[in-house]
Amino acid sequence: MNRILSWTTALAFGALTAFQAGAVDLRIGLQDDADALDPAQSRTFVGRIVYTAMCDKLVDVSPDLKIIPQLATEWAWSEGGKVLTMKLRPNVKFHDGTTMDADAVVATIQRNLTLPESRRKSELASVDKVEATSPLEVKFTLKKPDATLLAQLSDRAGMIVSPKAAKELGANFGSKPVCAGPFKFVERVQQDRIVLEKFQDYWNKDQIFIDKVTYLPIPDSTVRLANLQSGDLDFIERVAPTDAPAIKSNPKLTYADVVNIGNLSIYVNVGNGAKANNPVGKDKRLRQAFSLAIDREALMQIVFEGTAVGGNQPFPPSSAWYDKAIPVPARDVAKAKALIKAAGFDRVPVEMQIPNSPVVQQTMQIVQSMVAEAGFDVTLKSTEFATLLDEQTRGNYQMSRSDWSGRVDPDGNIHQFLTCKGGLNDTKYCNPEVDKLLDEARASTDDAVRQQKYDAAAVILNDDMPMIFLGHQSWIWAMKKGVTGFVANPDGMIRLQGVKKQG
Repeated sequence: MNRILSWTTALAFGALTAFQAGAVDLRIGLQDDADALDPAQSRTFVGRIVYTAMCDKLVDVSPDLKIIPQLATEWAWSEGGKVLTMKLRPNVKFHDGTTMDADAVVATIQRNLTLPESRRKSELASVDKVEATSPLEVKFTLKKPDATLLAQLSDRAGMIVSPKAAKELGANFGSKPVCAGPFKFVERVQQDRIVLEKFQDYWNKDQIFIDKVTYLPIPDSTVRLANLQSGDLDFIERVAPTDAPAIKSNPKLTYADVVNIGNLSIYVNVGNGAKANNPVGKDKRLRQAFSLAIDREALMQIVFEGTAVGGNQPFPPSSAWYDKAIPVPARDVAKAKALIKAAGFDRVPVEMQIPNSPVVQQTMQIVQSMVAEAGFDVTLKSTEFATLLDEQTRGNYQMSRSDWSGRVDPDGNIHQFLTCKGGLNDTKYCNPEVDKLLDEARASTDDAVRQQKYDAAAVILNDDMPMIFLGHQSWIWAMKKGVTGFVANPDGMIRLQGVKKQG
């Protein structure tokens, strides 16, 4: 959608606002279109942005990355970390008018664990059973201690959906999602818009000052900004770093940013179907060479105007979980060439799929040029982001460039990507020793023990390199001056509690 908002979309806005004269409509420009609007099945970052308005979770994450109450008001661990008991908020309704209670939580967790299409299974793999111990109390009994469970419940795995709607719609829940958040689903037009309206029975409705929110996927960051400047949008996410100075100097706009907790990475198909049978997928020396041919710091400076930092692990160098014994490597073209030669190649052909975002395209064109000096002939294949993710899942790629928005617990940045049966393991990398280390890290409540496990896994992963990490960017937002109350959060979500719009 590389264009200014079309007249057809404008007419749609008019039609949708007609039912509520004077409604405050917040129009948000997203970098991509969301995939299925089902918390059990989805995987896109923009999908999570929409859910933040539509689907409350058992717990949320504060701007200082603490776990805080949402649908659960308090919780406690017992039996050596094998039992988690949560007390639920009373008088909470789903958008279809049914009651959000312990039975609904049980039904949602069981759906996440059993729905064939669910991507939440690995996130909840430690759960042995979940049961309602009273109408407003739920008990999770775990197979073994899992320090990550609360963090998982602060994201899609903890988004509680209407059991009635889930039963009626099954795997098609995303066509008309029903949750318990501040906004309820109105309509969706693929690649054009997602429309939500304020839920009048929301438990925290006094903090919601927007009547309707319309999300519009606009992959081109320049076009997103143009729509904001023209007044067709009120708010945009993932502003191009090169546009930051123009926004800061515009008296009609407000700028906000925060360093994120995710990563920028390249997936290498090492075992996902027939396309894994390619030189880079088969020989780790070529993956190591590819990594060594990249000047990460130069890449971050050129593309991100210094707002991002180079990286070589799932966690940024500033994170307590980063293994400082494996620092970000300096570019070494000579060593890269030697590895390529040792693998039996002079030039290495490889196809890489990339999202159709201008920032990503610029990033990968620079990478393409850098690695060419070492001996890689990279063909870039641009596609819409949801399609790219689908191709990754199917194994229809050799290399693929994707971002991860990050999770508050380190497990969320590594386990589901790099364990044999991880729900987001699109490379199909499988190393039993890595599985053992990451499972042990997940089970311990001792941070020192967890650090040792992650460090040991990092040594193996830095050698095998099924994912090549490039760096860690900042989330950058821009909005009209009349939009106030937004609080930047390192998880990149747009929380609408307290947000107001004037003018």
